Amino acid sequence: MRYLLRIEAVLNSVATWVGRIGAWISVPLMIIIIFDVITRRFLVLGSTKLQEGEWHLHAVLFLLCLGFAYLKNAHVRISLVHERFSPTTQRWIEFIGCLVFAIPYCAIVFYFAMDFVERSWNLNEASDSATGLPYRWAIKGFLPAGMLFLGFAAVAVLLRKFIELFGSPEHRRALSDDSTKVPERPEPTTPGREQ
Repeated sequence: MRYLLRIEAVLNSVATWVGRIGAWISVPLMIIIIFDVITRRFLVLGSTKLQEGEWHLHAVLFLLCLGFAYLKNAHVRISLVHERFSPTTQRWIEFIGCLVFAIPYCAIVFYFAMDFVERSWNLNEASDSATGLPYRWAIKGFLPAGMLFLGFAAVAVLLRKFIELFGSPEHRRALSDDSTKVPERPEPTTPGREQ
């Protein structure tokens, strides 16, 4: 179990680090969007490069933060159904979901995305627009990278759920980051009652 704890901690920290770095892309993205909106509105300047730069940065932001969002439990979840289950059932659902869906999905998309990027590189693909951005392979290269880091996060969550389901209390306490633990259901409170 200690070996699994170490692997989980490394994968967790790599996906978290990449997500935090990727989140900083929102700053230049906001600057470009604001500049584009202002120049269009007041200077009647429309730039294909600016517009393509916006969606390039948006794609990079999204792909680098996927794994981080999954680790921090910030992804879309059907909470209405999920929260009705016991914590043990929630852990089993997450464990099976990672094993059967998330990890195979990341592997398949990564495999085909590498071919996608290679073809773009070989063609020296650029924008369809004459005034667009060159090097389309660079932005396409973030697709396999995003799937790789999402895969790291899915394996980390899989190991975490395995330890939570089958590990000793000591191993469960040794988990490095509580953020992916399934939250316990809060006790209902009644108005005017001291907590």
